[in-house]
Amino acid sequence: MVLRKNYLEHLKLWREKQLIKVISGVRRCGKSTLLAQYMDYLRLTGVDDEQIISVNLESIEFEHLLDYKALYDYFNSRLLKDKFTYVFIDEVQQCPHFEKAVDSLFIKENVDVYITGSNAHMLSGELATLLSGRYIEISILPLSFAEYAELTTHQSLNSMFNGYLRYGSFPYISQLEKDDNIIRTYLDGVYNTILIKDIAGREGINDISVLESVVKFLCSSIGSPVSIKKISDTINSAGRKISVNTVERYVRALCDSFIFYKVDRYDIKGKQYLKTLGKYYIVDTGLRNMLLTGSSADLGHQLENIVYLELRRRGDKVNIGKLSENEVDFVTSNADGVCYYQVAASVLDESTLARELAPLQKIPDNHPKFLLTLDEVMPNANHDGIRQVNALSWLLGTAPW
Repeated sequence: MVLRKNYLEHLKLWREKQLIKVISGVRRCGKSTLLAQYMDYLRLTGVDDEQIISVNLESIEFEHLLDYKALYDYFNSRLLKDKFTYVFIDEVQQCPHFEKAVDSLFIKENVDVYITGSNAHMLSGELATLLSGRYIEISILPLSFAEYAELTTHQSLNSMFNGYLRYGSFPYISQLEKDDNIIRTYLDGVYNTILIKDIAGREGINDISVLESVVKFLCSSIGSPVSIKKISDTINSAGRKISVNTVERYVRALCDSFIFYKVDRYDIKGKQYLKTLGKYYIVDTGLRNMLLTGSSADLGHQLENIVYLELRRRGDKVNIGKLSENEVDFVTSNADGVCYYQVAASVLDESTLARELAPLQKIPDNHPKFLLTLDEVMPNANHDGIRQVNALSWLLGTAPW
């Protein structure tokens, strides 16, 4: 089991602060494990077991707490009067109107509340109204390449990355035998649970096959601009009827369940966000490889997907950059400023290198610019201020820049 250090540090930062800690992320990405690791940390700092109250609402053991009043009563009866009590509710969205119980616990003195959920819907509606400005969201993802490497140190760096790319980054994958049938069965179970339980059930979708058509379209379009109308037209041309509005609802539900992330375009020169032709990235390349055949040849877009997820892990706000007719893969911003990234599997061919550098060269400012590739020949070159970096070193945090 890998220690989710970055997420743990974030939780430590907000410990006992008067805010609800909301931990969100796709199913099986490690939310429950993170809570367990955080509870271990609390015990190491002197917190007694009686101060920690934890339930997982997907466990039959706590089925009686799926009523929000019962959920509140369960915790309220166990709160301590003279010590801090740490309240943990895993997969909180399973309880209808859970926000009423959470709000009532939150306003009590000496109570520190942590909740997890597998659907962004839990942060909308009444919860957002009740708790506006009173919660902090910590969005977590499956394992980073650096975390994955900690569990597979017996392999070469390239072998580790090939496994990471092929089988994906769900934490449990690292414990499974690297057998295609075993891993495919596991991923298929994760995928179907999300599709049936988190999306079809919540959205009232009866025709799962059309929903899957939308999923596969997005998977095959990773790294390419996507319009909702194009998805609708493509599915309709294959003989299935689906409206633009329905596609839009399905795509929103897929993003709400954290299978896909939408990235909007940003006009670098005009400094404004564009509403059309965003891109979608999948939460795990292993899922994509399970759903599509022959995707291994699409190395550049898969690498782009992995880089996008890593930028999110590092806390950056990420957009697609547009500059006249040119496109920059990622424009990021954080407290330290703006950065630009181009991602390519290889730029050993001179024409490919020129093509990848061109958009960065046309940006009229001096913010840092990076070209990330898998090339091992001259991996840390400098092209008139554009820093070429080996992508694996960058993912591991060992790159010189």
